[in-house]
Amino acid sequence: MKLDSKLFDRIRIKPDPARRERDGLPPCEWPGCGERAPHRAPMGRHREGEYHRFCLEHVKQYNQSYNYFAGMSDASVAAFQRDALTGHRPTWKVGVDQAGSRQAASKRATAKTTRDPFDLFGGGRAPAPEQPETARPVSAIVRRALDTFDIEASATAVEIKARYKLLVKRHHPDANGGDRASEERLRQVIQAYGVLKGAGFC
Repeated sequence: MKLDSKLFDRIRIKPDPARRERDGLPPCEWPGCGERAPHRAPMGRHREGEYHRFCLEHVKQYNQSYNYFAGMSDASVAAFQRDALTGHRPTWKVGVDQAGSRQAASKRATAKTTRDPFDLFGGGRAPAPEQPETARPVSAIVRRALDTFDIEASATAVEIKARYKLLVKRHHPDANGGDRASEERLRQVIQAYGVLKGAGFC
């Protein structure tokens, strides 16, 4: 086989890129132009996804005069731009159905079946129902701890802590000249506070 064969050149050598591009392109759509058209230009409103094919010179001319909003009034352009913010999909306010009416019936049903302490459903914040006060269950060890503090089971956590601080100051050995009896009493107060804390009283 000769190295300068036409068949050999056609198989082994890549064709010229410019020639390959020209061969696969449609002709320019500009009237009177016979050039190949590598450039696409949009056809316009209501024809999205469709394109003209132009050569470089004619696509420049087309783009200079192209106006997507041609023939639309200012109000229509403003409405189009407003709808474009949401991708031209319908929207409505929270708590309003697609027809624009309040969902009052749904709210009433929700209010009847659900507590809404943070007013998420917009029905007005309803106060939480008052719970009747029930006495805390007190075991024997907790009763002894309360007796050590000389307080009732209905005392709040703040009252128990205040009483604890007072008793610690009163029975601390440094406040009583190192008296051993006072030291024993302080140990009882600290143990009683641990019991009350473990029982959830403070």
